[in-house]
Amino acid sequence: MHRAWLVPEILVQIFININLSQPPSSQILGWPQSSTRKSLASLALTCTIFHGPAMDLLWSDMPGLRPLLGCVTRLHSVIYDPESKYCWSQSADPLAEHEFHQFLRHSARVRNITISASNYFHLLEALPIETCVFPNLRSLSWLVQRTEIGDLPFFLAPTLRRCYVSELQLCMKHIGARCPDMEDFTIREDSDRAQLSETLRSCKRLRRLQCPPFDSAAWMHLSTIPTLLEVKIFIRRTIHYPLDNLDFATFLHLTTLSLSGGIEAASVVAIIQHFKFPSLKEFEMHVRVLPCAEAEQLFHALSLCKASQTLEHINISSNNQTQEHTSDSLTAVRQFLCFKELRTLRLSVHHPIYLDDDLLYEAMTAWPHIHSLSLMNWHPCPATLTFRGLFAALRLCPQLQDLQVSVDARNIDIEPEVESFQHTSLKNLTMDSCELEAVNVEAVARIIYSMLPAVSQVMCSNGGVPRLWHNVNKHLDLLRKKPSSTPGHRNTEAVLALC
Repeated sequence: MHRAWLVPEILVQIFININLSQPPSSQILGWPQSSTRKSLASLALTCTIFHGPAMDLLWSDMPGLRPLLGCVTRLHSVIYDPESKYCWSQSADPLAEHEFHQFLRHSARVRNITISASNYFHLLEALPIETCVFPNLRSLSWLVQRTEIGDLPFFLAPTLRRCYVSELQLCMKHIGARCPDMEDFTIREDSDRAQLSETLRSCKRLRRLQCPPFDSAAWMHLSTIPTLLEVKIFIRRTIHYPLDNLDFATFLHLTTLSLSGGIEAASVVAIIQHFKFPSLKEFEMHVRVLPCAEAEQLFHALSLCKASQTLEHINISSNNQTQEHTSDSLTAVRQFLCFKELRTLRLSVHHPIYLDDDLLYEAMTAWPHIHSLSLMNWHPCPATLTFRGLFAALRLCPQLQDLQVSVDARNIDIEPEVESFQHTSLKNLTMDSCELEAVNVEAVARIIYSMLPAVSQVMCSNGGVPRLWHNVNKHLDLLRKKPSSTPGHRNTEAVLALC
């Protein structure tokens, strides 16, 4: 045997590469099976040197408790009997004291486990409550709801770093003390706000948090965690989310902030107004309704959150139209000119967003790295952006790939045959425009064909294609099928007349 095999670090790396080389091809009794797993099993039986590293990888990722229960002599035959693989546990007695060591034989090797059913929990009821079943567990996905209070603690190892639970459990109140290295914490379902706040305030080293809304005390505590990078708050139902006693604070290293679902827009505004985010790179907000006044407050507060040199992605949307009647256009583009590193800006807020030639040119000057710009106009109004203004701005953003704006298609103020400029990166073009009369669709198609060669067709914001852009797309198809040197104006019109 080569001496390299005797170096534990080399041996482990080789086995890891074997483990990653092939995806699971099937599942037998809930345990992924593959030629890789068979290879690791063979290596574990080869010699003493190979046994430990191979067994560690074999037991590292568990789809549940069944493989561990299969190590119990009394249960092995019924677990691996194809005729009783799903019903055997109903009649099985709890583990006896002398069977504990069989069940725990390989549990120390488990690093990641997913618990999706509670039908085996009664087998563990004789285990002492202080037993740490998985002393080296790193990741827990707990998909079971309404379980007994004593079930979850068996899985809360001091080494746990990632925890995903479908709903908050009462025994998790002090999870930060029990699992001091917790970094990634996800709670999917709505929870009691006071209990959630107490749970979060016990965590000291979080990096990523996804959960329902929590109170002001938890917000203030999270601002003191220097390792926190990501906060995502989501709730399905609409709630009143008061944030009383919210003080001013700074999230020093937070890079991602997302708030969505039934959260009130006013609560989001309060959060942005009270906190500074000097490292923020991504801001996302999706609410049911966003009134015009609160939208302006949000844009202004976001521009003051100390993220002007870091913010790269902004995505703000509202699902429903407000009952207010206003002809004012939102000033989001001008408010966001301070974000010099902006890559993505997507706004869909059921209010018109002001944009003209000068403002778009100023924006593209301020955002040289922009990749995607989407200003969705749910209620089209007369566009103030012209083709000449659009292409003047496009010269400043060579990396732009996706664009959605409203353009005055009636004003053909550019001649593509004269212009030498082509924007070759733009691939997805969406135009917000109502059905307009007296639009020269052939001229519009030639502008797009000549100056945006990567755009195959023009889409509309509502997902459909109104007749105006439908006709433009027909011209685009004909222009692409015909050599550029062939006279095609009259022939194109004749073909379209038959459509």
